[in-house]
Amino acid sequence: MADTPITPNSGEAAGKQVALQRIYIRDCSFESPRAPAVFATAINPEVKVNMRSDANKLGDDNFEVVLTITVEAQAESRSIFLVEVHQAGLFNIHGFNDQELAALLGSYCPNILFPYAREAVSDLVQKGSMPTLLLQPVNFDAIYMQSIGQAATPPGDAAIPA
Repeated sequence: MADTPITPNSGEAAGKQVALQRIYIRDCSFESPRAPAVFATAINPEVKVNMRSDANKLGDDNFEVVLTITVEAQAESRSIFLVEVHQAGLFNIHGFNDQELAALLGSYCPNILFPYAREAVSDLVQKGSMPTLLLQPVNFDAIYMQSIGQAATPPGDAAIPA
């Protein structure tokens, strides 16, 4: 692993750094409750994907960010498979104000972890002898901005569609 720190915006002032220390799977599981019977028939499952990220301060400038991806495939209202991956990374981040730090932890870090999580999900599904599953790219910047907007809207003030 490279020891060279990276910065989200190369034009930032010196002293602002994000250093990726380690990437690892914190937890993962695959369940196929209808195996082996599910292999006997052709299925076209409905696939639901849920994602969330959490950040934990470990001390000084060290943070653990965990991207959790849960994928459930169902056919005829019955579970075909369920896979969950908790992809984690240790980041050393310093020199950023609170707003910038929140954006890094909520968008930049999950964006780094996503390809690893996507690969782990794909591998687990394949090893479960299920049809290939390729998760599409995710715009974590847009998701983060949406969460900021939702947090800023007081309850009861949300726009109601016409």
